[in-house]
This record gives sequence, structure tokens and C-alpha cells, in this order.
Amino acid sequence: MNISPLQKARYEYSPKLPGMLRNGIAEICVCEGAETQSVADQDKIKALFPNTYGKKEITFQKGANTSVAKKQIVGVILSGGQAPGGHNVICGLYDALKATNPENELFGFKGGPSGLIDDDYIVFDDAYIDAYRNTGGFDIIGSGRTKLETQEQFAIVADVCKKHGITAIVIIGGDDSNTNAGVLAEYMAANNTGVQVIGCPKTIDGDLKNEDIECSFGFDTATKTYAELIGNIERDANSAKKYWHFIKVMGRSASHVALECALKTQPNICLVSEEVAAKKMSLSAIADYIADSVETRGNNGMNFGVAIIPEGVVEFVPEFSVLIHEINELLAGSKADAFNALPTWADKYAFIEAGLTKESMAVFAILPQSIQQQLFLERDPHGNVQVSLIESEKLFSALVADKLAARKAAGTYKGKFGALHHFFGYEGRCAFPSNFDADYCYSLGYNAFMLIQYGYNGYLSKVSNLSAPANEWVAGGMPITKMMNIERRHGEDKPVIKKALVELDGAPFKYFEAHREEWAKDTCFTFPGAIQYYGPTEVCDITTVTLALEQAK
Repeated sequence: MNISPLQKARYEYSPKLPGMLRNGIAEICVCEGAETQSVADQDKIKALFPNTYGKKEITFQKGANTSVAKKQIVGVILSGGQAPGGHNVICGLYDALKATNPENELFGFKGGPSGLIDDDYIVFDDAYIDAYRNTGGFDIIGSGRTKLETQEQFAIVADVCKKHGITAIVIIGGDDSNTNAGVLAEYMAANNTGVQVIGCPKTIDGDLKNEDIECSFGFDTATKTYAELIGNIERDANSAKKYWHFIKVMGRSASHVALECALKTQPNICLVSEEVAAKKMSLSAIADYIADSVETRGNNGMNFGVAIIPEGVVEFVPEFSVLIHEINELLAGSKADAFNALPTWADKYAFIEAGLTKESMAVFAILPQSIQQQLFLERDPHGNVQVSLIESEKLFSALVADKLAARKAAGTYKGKFGALHHFFGYEGRCAFPSNFDADYCYSLGYNAFMLIQYGYNGYLSKVSNLSAPANEWVAGGMPITKMMNIERRHGEDKPVIKKALVELDGAPFKYFEAHREEWAKDTCFTFPGAIQYYGPTEVCDITTVTLALEQAK
């Protein structure tokens, strides 16, 4: 197989570990902290998790290893969308497992959680693992979005584990996947299977974090990848001086990616979905906000700029959410067939106009026709609008164009407006992990095995103090139930890990808020450039701006 020089060099990179994990397996001991409780709904969560609730947080320290020596056969799965560094979690897990006992084995179940159900696996060896060290992607065993949530599924998993003598399962995933890991851990404990379940925090969206989980893996690499591209576009805009670039970035439920990219590149505009919701901003108000920057810059001879749009921002616009709800009701059941049978868009438009409230129709009417049709052509398996497919970058540029046309007619806007559109998503999911993510992920995997070796179940692998150099990181674990609350899902109350949204009173947003007016009217672009893997530490191992501001370092 032909490999690039960078790929070859990355295979040979040795990830840095927290100091206490570098002591050697025989010199790692456990320090237990206080008992924990869930972030909310304590009585309900405790009732659902009687065997795994309220456990203590732990940290690893230098000292004599007091774990019981036994052969460990561990299973691992990758769950959900790809994120840079996933391979290194598995490599760290494998290395710790083999360092403890060369006879230990690691089973990689293929295709995500379904691999556990289907008993589809590979047993890793050195040669197989070495081909994936410090590389992007999830192709080492693949991933999937099957949810482990029913008693029947749990029973099958328990049988598969018994068949192979598996003593522990490591689930590498986001908030939903680690919620499922917590539920599976409870099942394993309640049924005395002897199988431990450990989770690892993954998501490039950055919404799996809290006071314990400072950062989910993949966020650093993905935002650096997007920021490089945005910086390139900013340089081009500053050179050509004739286009406004509307750039949509990943982040359906939270705006962490958009905010981090803005902090790295200082664009003229960055929308933050959480602020849109808090201020109850309408589509028109958002368009006016962007148009104000375009007008100010255009009247000063700068007919160019950059606007960053979070993927899920339209879902945070109150009036748009109402519109989506009404459309879902309008096309419920057999009414969808009647709508689809109409021969022309004019006929369908009349059908829509008759079925929506006056307020929602007013919102619908200002949308570009392409977006209007998108709302009715793209449905999910339940017949609902697939909001994530809405091209919000094109929506807002069209709304801004309308605003500017009115301002030009009124004589207040004298510039020229041309828009280009981009969506950065897949570009960041499988990039070569940054040094930070390579180190962090390897530590998470290594640490996960230490949790297994000491007998913990229903825990999330936790590495903290992440804005410091890696040798100062603190390794340990926290009960998954600590992150849980009760939410309404599909008509039922479900225990889920609470998503972390951008905090409007947090240091990252406050910094952005203090500078965005200047960025909006002036050209303050910064150009991060490509991820650096070799060179000065302050260049190669730098963490996210978000994390640095949160920890004030």
C-alpha cells in the first residue's frame, strides 16, 4: 500500500501521556473522591440506575498498583459520526492492555454497536494496530448509529461477551452513545454478568462537556481544519474584494464549532444559535444584523466579507420552529399524499397557504423558493421536515440580498453585494488528528483500560487540566450517571446525558461579544494556516481558544 510521507511520519509519532500514566502500569494507583449525583432529576435517575448511581469520581496517581491481576479480554466499538483521534483511543487501549499482560486481548467489533449484536469482530494484533496510529477516520473497524437500548439487545450483547470471555466493553461515542453505555453498564451489573462498560467522550460538535469533561475529542482537529479553510477564504476575500462568503459549519444542537472558528479567524459575522434563541431573534432580524455589516463595509468601499453560520441555527429561531411544527402537522398521514399529487408548485403553494396560520405563512413567504420547496421535498422516515438539510447559508444570503435591495432603493446602501456559499462538515471529521487530539485520545484509551483493570463499571474515561502541557494532565474517571438528566424523547421520559450548549455568560462567548462589533465593520481577519505536527510546542501543541479562555490560560 502506498502511503504519504506525512502518513508514515504520523505512524511513528509517540503520543504524550499524563504524568501518572507514564509511571508504568505497576505504579498506578487509585484515589477515590466524593460520591456523585446526577446533574438533575436525581431521584428518577437513581431509581433507573440502582447499581451504578452515586459512585465516586476517581483519579489515578503514582503508587503501587493494587488491582487484581487477571487476564482481560476487552471489546471496543466506535459509535456515531467520525471524529479525528478515534484510532488513537483504540491504540492507547491496546497498548495499556498489552503492557499489563501480553496475553490480554482486544476485540474490535465492526460497524459500531451493530457489530456487538451481530458478533462481527476482529482480534487486534500489533501489525493491525500499528497501521492506524495517529491517523484520522474510523476505518480501523468502522462505525454505526445503531442504538443499544432494549433489553433484548442487552441480552444478545451479554451472550456475545460470554461466548468470547469478554470482561469489559469500551464504547467510544457522543452523548447518546455514552447514555447507551450507561444503560448497558446498569444491565450488566443488574444481571451479574461480570462485564464492565466504559465510555470515551467523542464529538466534533463539542457539546459533550461539563465541569468534568473539559473537551470531547475531535473538536480540536475539526475546528483547526475548518479554521484553516475559513482563513484561506478570508485571505481570498481580502484579495479579490468582491464577494461575501457565507460559510455553514457543523453544529446541529450547539454552536461551539462556529464560535471556536470565529475566535480563530475573526470573521465579520458569526451567528451563535444559543444567542438567537435567547434573544428570540426572527429571520428578518438576523438578516438585518448581517445586512448592517454588509452596508457599513460596502459604503466604505469594502464589498466583501465572511459570515459563519452554525448548521442548526434555524432551529433556534422561534418563528421558524413554529413553522416547521405546522408543516409537519399539515402533511401528517394521508395529507402528504394529497399534497404530493398536486401538479404544480403554484397548486402546492396554495395548499400551503390555506393550511398555515397567518403568522407562519408570513415567515414562509419571505423564504427563497428553493428553501420553501426544500421544506416539503425532504422528509425523514417519520414524515417530518429534515431541518439539518436546510441550506441555511443560502437562506441568509438571499434574505440579506432582499434587505440590501430595499436599502439601495432607499438610498442608504451604495455598495455591491455578491454571495458565495460553503459548507464545512465532512472536511473535518477524518483529518489527521492534531497533536492535542492524538495525545488526548491516546490518553483516553490508555486511561480506559486502567478503569477496567481496577474494576470500574459505568464510568467515562476522563482526562482533565487539558490547557496545560500533557504531562500535567490528570487522568481518572467519572460515573456516567453524573452527567444525566431526564428528557422527553419520542413521547417518553428518557435518561440522557445533558448536551452542553454555548454559555452566553462564559468566557469564550464574552470575548467574542466584546470584539465582534469591530470585526463586523473592519477587516480583522486572522489566518491560522494548516495544522502543524512538528516544530515549536507553542505552535504544534496549542489547544483551542475556547479551552484556553475557559481555563483562563
